[in-house]
Amino acid sequence: MPISQKCQYALRALYELAKNDGRGPVKIAQIARKQNIPLRFLEIILNELKHVGFIRAVRGKGGGCFLARSPRELTVGEVIRAIDGSFAPVGCVNDDKTAPCPLQQNCVFLPLWEKAQNALAQVYDGTTFLNLIETESQLARNYESCIDYVI
Repeated sequence: MPISQKCQYALRALYELAKNDGRGPVKIAQIARKQNIPLRFLEIILNELKHVGFIRAVRGKGGGCFLARSPRELTVGEVIRAIDGSFAPVGCVNDDKTAPCPLQQNCVFLPLWEKAQNALAQVYDGTTFLNLIETESQLARNYESCIDYVI
């Protein structure tokens, strides 16, 4: 299941807000600059994220956006589902069963599709934005500990 560019931008915007959690609102232009997201597209995405309850916005001079929930609680899976929908690799395992299959009773592929969907859900739902922040810190420590041999 490919993740759309819109969803990638949403994840990166929420990640930027998670990194600034507890420090007050973050300007949209700052998110756009730090995460290399086109400003106009980011405004649309943030509006959608606000509508589904992931962020809050404050207007005015000191305004901006901030997470509506703790980075410890918000998972990547929730965001992907809100923006891109189900993790189902094929329609017949979709949660809403929008694509009924006449072979579903004896389908040898159905367990495979369900296993793939469950594996994705386990990874995405098991990753919080706090986990991503911790990963970035670890990557920075690993980078700093590298010895640079320049001749």
